[in-house]
Amino acid sequence: MLISATFSKPSKSVEEKLGKSYVKVRIWKNPSPSAVPSNAYISESFTEKQSFTKNLSKEDAERFVEENAGITFKNCIERTDVQEITYLANRRGEVKKLFKKISSPVTFKQKKEKNYILKEGIPVPCLIELGVMTKDGNIVSSRYDKFRQINRFLEFIDDILADVKKMCCGEDGDFNGDRPLRIVDFGSGKSYLTFAAYYFLTEIKKIPCEVFGLDLKKDVIEHCANLARKFGYSNLNFAVGDIAKYSGETSPDIIVTLHACDTATDYALKYALEHNTKAILSVPCCQHEINSQIGKNTVEENSPLAIFMKHGIIRERFAALATDAIRAELLEEKGYAVQLMEFIDMEGTPKNLLIRAVKKQNVLQVNEAVKKSSAKDSILKELGVKQTLNDII
Repeated sequence: MLISATFSKPSKSVEEKLGKSYVKVRIWKNPSPSAVPSNAYISESFTEKQSFTKNLSKEDAERFVEENAGITFKNCIERTDVQEITYLANRRGEVKKLFKKISSPVTFKQKKEKNYILKEGIPVPCLIELGVMTKDGNIVSSRYDKFRQINRFLEFIDDILADVKKMCCGEDGDFNGDRPLRIVDFGSGKSYLTFAAYYFLTEIKKIPCEVFGLDLKKDVIEHCANLARKFGYSNLNFAVGDIAKYSGETSPDIIVTLHACDTATDYALKYALEHNTKAILSVPCCQHEINSQIGKNTVEENSPLAIFMKHGIIRERFAALATDAIRAELLEEKGYAVQLMEFIDMEGTPKNLLIRAVKKQNVLQVNEAVKKSSAKDSILKELGVKQTLNDII
């Protein structure tokens, strides 16, 4: 039985045959137990800038593999319940198949469910209302990536709770009604994460908490506020506002940002630093700032960095990585233990880098020598660019 197939390295005929300039196609067995035969598989096709998802029958999925593996796409990895088949096509169109047996077959659904905090089959009211789950707790097929994303972020929150509690409540203390855990979600959007975090902390971990979501979209915030009231989440609140101008009454213990666009991430990190936030979980998005400044050949030809400027896609990725590396170093200078981690695999989202920063305890001052010899300053000077967080803290 076909479990999944991933197609890459498209041939010149891909657009003519499939109708779009796809760079990659993935097909996988629908993980929802309620899926009918006509909805047995899910297909996601990627162009350079977009992705398209549709449902396939079993016959359609198998036909797509047969007609395109090693033909329209030069590379394909097909997984069944008993083996993995790799298709490799050379320049002459000859296709080679490599077979690898799977000794202990694991279904796609089992892989998805492994170690999840929120389990499929256990209804979570807010996720049902937000369209991620059905009423019986099954995951809506088109929202499975969102379900995985939510669970991954909850894992990161769970990982830092012990350190945050120790800093907030002391070695033997605990959160209570007088001292709840305080979380701010900057750029909360439709608030999948905000609701899930509140549910996880109050219903699963039994931790008193106050969670606050901020976003620019008034209609979205009103909808989220209505949902919070509907579920009786009295300590889950929302407001319309710009991260760069926000001034809260209380200092949050944890600040999270999930895909806060471009410099919005910088202002969220600035707020965290100014309010002595104990932990930061930030997944940046759309790091245009440095890329837009180096787009006019600002780097000299003899610079070691010139090699990254020759090709647009490399320049864009380099600029994004440089941005987050600079952010990480700035947080370290301010006394945080920082890790740059994979948020979720690249097949789920290309925006998969997470900045995890936890305040170091007993740090008296920043090492000025480290500050003066900071690599970030050399990079910024070499590129001839400015970076918002570096300028505003």
